[in-house]
Amino acid sequence: MWTQTKNILPRGGEVYLYNSFFTAPESEEVFDELLKNVEWRQDSMTIRGKTVNLPRLTAWYGNEGKCYRSPGIFKEPLPWTDMLLDIKQFVEDRLDIEFNSALLNLYRNESDDAGWHRDNESGLGFNPVIASLSFGNNREFQLKHKDFPKEKITGTLQNGSLLLMRGETQVNWRYRISPSKEYHHPGINLTFRKII
Repeated sequence: MWTQTKNILPRGGEVYLYNSFFTAPESEEVFDELLKNVEWRQDSMTIRGKTVNLPRLTAWYGNEGKCYRSPGIFKEPLPWTDMLLDIKQFVEDRLDIEFNSALLNLYRNESDDAGWHRDNESGLGFNPVIASLSFGNNREFQLKHKDFPKEKITGTLQNGSLLLMRGETQVNWRYRISPSKEYHHPGINLTFRKII
């Protein structure tokens, strides 16, 4: 059962980590369903004139017309599946926040990761709210302040957990899913957003 938690950031934003937002049996069911039935794709982007594959598989689901735009990447939304709509409703009811899209990431093994970034695309508006759900294998995440890069916060995104980011987090903090040298089973991350 999920319970209220404290802001883990010392300044300039709000980040809350809820472990056991989903029970272990619920999380296992969700993971298996998403792994099998999501339309996973290999995206690529151009960095310094060289095209490289992202170190993970992704999918973009959402309301009609709510497209994903990031440097070098454009995605039309896939229509919501029944399970994704159920998960979205579950999150919205507990957080009292509405979302209209979700970016899904499949981390296939320890080599897949998400480098330092902020979710600050213009389409998300001012001080966006991001609700990030994790299923499958636990993964380490880190945050660091843009003005104090040596100040890092490290935590674990556990199976069935929810990481909620709001306020000025996307202005002041960067974060990543850390790479690992140890073998990892697959993990899936859903980040619910509201495209304006």
